[in-house]
Amino acid sequence: MATTAELFEEPFVADEYIERLVWRTPGGGSRGGPEAFDPKRLLEEFVNHIQELQIMDERIQRKVEKLEQQCQKEAKEFAKKIKEAADIIQKLHLIAQELPFDRFSEVKSKIASKYHDLECQLIQEFTSAQRRGEISRMREVAAVLLHFKGYSHCVDVYIKQCQEGAYLRNDIFEDAGILCQRVNKQVGDIFSNPETVLAKLIQNVFEIKLQSFVKEQLEECRKSDAEQYLKNLYDLYTRTTNLSSKLMEFNLGTDKQTFLSKLIKSIFISYLENYIEVETGYLKSRSAMILQRYYDSKNHQKRSIGTGGIQDLKERIRQRTNLPLGPSIDTHGETFLSQEVVVNLLQETKQAFERCHRLSDPSDLPRNAFRIFTILVEFLCIEHIDYALETGLAGIPSSDSRNANLYFLDVVQQANTIFHLFDKQFNDHLMPLISSSPKLSECLQKKKEIIEQMEMKLDTGIDRTLNCMIGQMKHILAAEQKKTDFKPEDENNVLIQYTNACVKVCAYVRKQVEKIKNSMDGKNVDTVLMELGVRFHRLIYEHLQQYSYSCMGGMLAICDVAEYRKCAKDFKIPMVLHLFDTLHALCNLLVVAPDNLKQVCSGEQLANLDKNILHSFVQLRADYRSARLARHFS
Repeated sequence: MATTAELFEEPFVADEYIERLVWRTPGGGSRGGPEAFDPKRLLEEFVNHIQELQIMDERIQRKVEKLEQQCQKEAKEFAKKIKEAADIIQKLHLIAQELPFDRFSEVKSKIASKYHDLECQLIQEFTSAQRRGEISRMREVAAVLLHFKGYSHCVDVYIKQCQEGAYLRNDIFEDAGILCQRVNKQVGDIFSNPETVLAKLIQNVFEIKLQSFVKEQLEECRKSDAEQYLKNLYDLYTRTTNLSSKLMEFNLGTDKQTFLSKLIKSIFISYLENYIEVETGYLKSRSAMILQRYYDSKNHQKRSIGTGGIQDLKERIRQRTNLPLGPSIDTHGETFLSQEVVVNLLQETKQAFERCHRLSDPSDLPRNAFRIFTILVEFLCIEHIDYALETGLAGIPSSDSRNANLYFLDVVQQANTIFHLFDKQFNDHLMPLISSSPKLSECLQKKKEIIEQMEMKLDTGIDRTLNCMIGQMKHILAAEQKKTDFKPEDENNVLIQYTNACVKVCAYVRKQVEKIKNSMDGKNVDTVLMELGVRFHRLIYEHLQQYSYSCMGGMLAICDVAEYRKCAKDFKIPMVLHLFDTLHALCNLLVVAPDNLKQVCSGEQLANLDKNILHSFVQLRADYRSARLARHFS
């Protein structure tokens, strides 16, 4: 056995150990050595050696077990003495406080020194027990230290060691939640005041670990990247409050809501104080960039739309007189409204509202939300929509222009779509933030003013567009309608059902009606079609008044009006159809026999008309000056 022990050298290497064993065994050398190689003898030596090692292992194991038992016994005896000593020194320390210093200074000093030494031993024992995972021992030591001044240090040691190896994942918030969950399950088995210890752990996690992490994430982009800064701030604050919500289920004392709120505030107060300034500054620059990028893509330099006295005067004149002030601008069919731009602006504003809701103090929330809303109004409603309306208005040609391209209805269509999106965001994202504050009425009033201003410009543009439509019809009629249409040279050789002018006007009108229906919705369609229908009727009425009609020409005029009436049916406006029904009845006066004039004039459709109107149509007959016709109509 002694020989076996000699083979062990530090550091132990198994291969070298075998080599040394073989070298010492007779017959264990190589075939060319001083002794011949003897495999049987070597095997026998290996077997004997293994048995020796097994015996050695058993002896060492028994010795280890004996030493462990002795160590445990001595540890218990030492622990007992330390409890006892702690009790004695604690009592002596209390008594020493009452002794006068001048007479018992030396005694008091020795007691204080012993008190301190014992306190350090207890804390060291608690630390060791925590590392060994001995909950019962930790509980015993903590109970003793409870009466010592160093009890708080014991708690600090526990909190520090709890966090060792706790932050191994990439998500510090998840790690913190798991840590607190684990500590919450064991802290009651160790300390007599578990809620205080858990609260102190949470405070330590927030004020040291989370605060340094938040600072690291925010400071690097605070001045260089406002967008990333706001995203990080929102994300970190949200995750911190979510962690706080999970911690609310633990027992942390009387007012845990206030406790956790103060911890969150201590981390974010320096960032939240000026949050809205960063938010509004970023939103303005981002919105301006979105618009500029759009106009650049159109290779368009925005015109300056003036404000003040002259511009206001022009606007009032235009609204009252419908005059196109200034030269018409050719927009080449471009509306300068982009749904992509609108969606981007609304998306940026939506995110701003969400951050505002989360990051604003409740008392500041309505005011901050209103500031964001005013930026949306500035860039979406004024810089984009209003600019497009002004440009669209400037692009509407005069009513006497020939072959004018009318793009303003495209502006109307897109503006209506944008209004719906704007209104939806107002209701979905702004209203919940201001609904119970005085800012509600202010926002509603601002929205009302903006919409009224937009509607006024839309109405002006639609009115001028309708005038252009009527102007186009006038050009068609002037170019295509001939006097001989209604007073043909050969009354017996009229082969057409209606005139070419009528065909072209009806085709043009149907195209415009379809465009109006596609550009608007709801009652707006009916309102605009009503106005167009009335003007269309007036145009045809006045147009027919310009000609003299033979009998066959009157029949052709009736056919034309019948075709106009078919066109009017597409409007689906009863009043417009009624106007053309009446006009059709009036045209019968151009062909009815003189003896039947009074009967026709007293019919259902003409009875309520002014006699002068009836007379004006009868006067259009080529045979009006005949004594017989004048006598019958007088």
